[in-house]
Amino acid sequence: MDLMSIIGVVLAIGALVGGSILKGAGVQALWGPAAFVIVILGTIAAILVQTPGPTVKHALKISKWIFKPPAQDGRALINRIVEWSDLSRKQGLLALESSVEGESDPFLKKGLQLLVDGAEPDTIRTILEVEVEAKEHFDTQGAKFFEGMGIYSPTLGIIGAVLGLIAVMKNLADPSKLGHGIAAAFTATIYGIAAANLFFLPMAAKLKAAIAAQTAMRNLVIEGLISIAQGENPRNIEAKLSGYLH
Repeated sequence: MDLMSIIGVVLAIGALVGGSILKGAGVQALWGPAAFVIVILGTIAAILVQTPGPTVKHALKISKWIFKPPAQDGRALINRIVEWSDLSRKQGLLALESSVEGESDPFLKKGLQLLVDGAEPDTIRTILEVEVEAKEHFDTQGAKFFEGMGIYSPTLGIIGAVLGLIAVMKNLADPSKLGHGIAAAFTATIYGIAAANLFFLPMAAKLKAAIAAQTAMRNLVIEGLISIAQGENPRNIEAKLSGYLH
């Protein structure tokens, strides 16, 4: 569990509620059903028009990475690659066949199978890099789903404020309604800007960081498997791959 994300969400909510109280507006000032409909539902509508269905599903699927990023134990991965290198140097690449059968990670399994099949290093690199690029692109599109929401929500907040002010202008004859109407109008602006800068954009950035970490580990795997295919010394492989951990 990512403690920083949890702390960030709590502080974001606390900043909004606490700031409203300290400014004298009170918690009730943050509640606006009309603002919620215009900003939140409007933002969802806009992003759904922009984004293909499979990307939306994938974005919702990877959203859990904000609080629980995929485990990335680079040192353990390097140790496994070094073990495979030792085994292949002593018994040949075919000795890795048992490792292929017991591997649960599809990417690692595919790479090991290429080794066992005797694929050339350039072929291994080409095949695996295509998969890495495709996976990174699809994951990044999922992150951009939330980034898009962060772009649309402030604009929807302005629209909500304008609609609120239009309603106020219709009640100019009744001064008792002006103050409440103007306050309600600006609630939409708060919704739009706060949703974008406290939630949607940080969520997208956190997902992109998790995607970058995954890509780095997959590149580490590629370099390790190619080094094995080239018959490099296990100690040299370990030294080279350790650079990815910095």
